[in-house]
Amino acid sequence: MTTAELKTLIDKLEEKSSLGKDEYVELIKNRGAEIDQYLFKRSQAVSQKHFDNKVFSRGLIELSSYCQNDCYYCGIRKSNKNAERYRLDKGQILSCCENGYGLGFRTFVLQGGEDPFFNDEILCDIVFEIRNKYPDCAITLSLGERSRESYEKLFDAGANRYLLRHETADSDHYSRLHPAELTLANRIKCLQDLKDIGYQVGCGFMVGSPFQTSEHLAEDLVFIQEFRPHMVGIGPFIPHHDTPFADCAAGTVELTLFMLGLVRLILPNGLLPSTTALGTIDLDGREKGLLVGANVVMPNLSPVEVRKKYLLYDNKICTGEEAGECRLCLDNRIKKIGYELVSARGDYTEGDGKNV
Repeated sequence: MTTAELKTLIDKLEEKSSLGKDEYVELIKNRGAEIDQYLFKRSQAVSQKHFDNKVFSRGLIELSSYCQNDCYYCGIRKSNKNAERYRLDKGQILSCCENGYGLGFRTFVLQGGEDPFFNDEILCDIVFEIRNKYPDCAITLSLGERSRESYEKLFDAGANRYLLRHETADSDHYSRLHPAELTLANRIKCLQDLKDIGYQVGCGFMVGSPFQTSEHLAEDLVFIQEFRPHMVGIGPFIPHHDTPFADCAAGTVELTLFMLGLVRLILPNGLLPSTTALGTIDLDGREKGLLVGANVVMPNLSPVEVRKKYLLYDNKICTGEEAGECRLCLDNRIKKIGYELVSARGDYTEGDGKNV
């Protein structure tokens, strides 16, 4: 495809918020510096149309490094006997929220491995307590696959967002990244259940994961434009030394940014994090993500003493900073690129109105 034809596809995507799989493949396979910049100029403009220069912060609380699953790419997989395990208790979690609220966070993200200890009774009690103490805050959960009944109970307790990356929209590719008991079909069912219940739902995928092709990435984009999630988490694959993929190459900044730009045109109002993984493979990665259309960052509120135990991949940044230091550092970095870190919840809104 010529450069002019590729630019026409980007124009079409900006206008219609959708393309066909083959069109996405052409863009991904034939991208280059000129096409990248053409896309980024538009994706940044679309983001600023809906969000001005606002960047929403989410306070991340990593509940547990125990996990019952054995995903081949993950550092806290159950087969990793070298992983240091921990779980926070209710008091520690509420202390993280109290600290975060004082720092200006109005969204708390409770994330963890699929730890059977956190059953519905325990989790609902924690969520209910946070909802009562901080009624003006959003509560996001990122705790993996659960039953529809479990999701309903947590929603009724006060949770209103749920992040569940689909990782890849191709079932064969999914099976090469996960053990047989985990299926793409069930992951998609969970996402649909969450949406039906009323959560603001986030999906997402790794860029550059083992065995990934341009066709796989195109399928991810088609899935997103059909499912219409409220949030999409996109980050580069980064290997962990104690997994079967230890020797695989990491995903690249360049392709991750390109995918972020495409997703911004698919979901003009969507909430798109500039991820810690992006900041791990490039010191300026999070800023670069914001400049191509991302509008969310997720500083860590977890106790410093446990952060190095929640290592999904190697060399994760920000494991030694206190929450206040992390917030101040991000605030200053974001100001330098002309954006503003705000305390607003940053809920997803329909239509062309400003998202605040």
